[in-house]
Amino acid sequence: MRIDVFTIFPGIFESPLRESLLGKAIETGILDVRVHDIRDFTTDRHRQVDDEPYGGGPGMVMKPEPVFAAVESLGDGPKRVILLSPAGRRLDQALARELAREPWLVLVCGRYEGVDERVVGGLPAEEVSIGDYVLSGGEIPTLALIEAVTRLVPGVVGKEESLDRESFEQGILDHPHYTRPQEFRGMTVPDVLLSGNHAEVERWRREAALEKTRRNRPDLLKG
Repeated sequence: MRIDVFTIFPGIFESPLRESLLGKAIETGILDVRVHDIRDFTTDRHRQVDDEPYGGGPGMVMKPEPVFAAVESLGDGPKRVILLSPAGRRLDQALARELAREPWLVLVCGRYEGVDERVVGGLPAEEVSIGDYVLSGGEIPTLALIEAVTRLVPGVVGKEESLDRESFEQGILDHPHYTRPQEFRGMTVPDVLLSGNHAEVERWRREAALEKTRRNRPDLLKG
């Protein structure tokens, strides 16, 4: 999978793309992630990427010209363009699975009060949000999207069967996890996990996952 990221703060991505699973997947060639400074696609000497909004109001808006020039510089190909924006479709596991099947993603990090709406309609670009709140820019949402999507790409996660048990994959949250020590500050590991009875362990995990979902995310159980 190829991923191109356009941002005005490319340095934010340096460490995350070197560390952990992402770094290993990039080294082995499973992922091809390229981060571009969107200011490189401006034409004025001040490298300006924003301007005042038409109609007045506070803040600045990202101009369409550098965004169009940036994405179009990649040339033709089966790319899916995504604008990280709080006004977009919420990122969930279903969308992450969908995007993981794409050969090429182009991610545009929004900033300021927003991005000129002609970017959405003209490129075109899909708006995606990581939650119902507002951040200063799209860099952190972009990292979250990259992490959620790429771990579903075959070969990125060492034991791919572990993905099947994760939260949201079965429509509920993951079951509670325990490790050594067996007792910590008076809190003990459930006896069933020490029994060696795999059928009982699986039954407990399913029931515990349902209980955790009822407690933390009852909305997932509707219907």
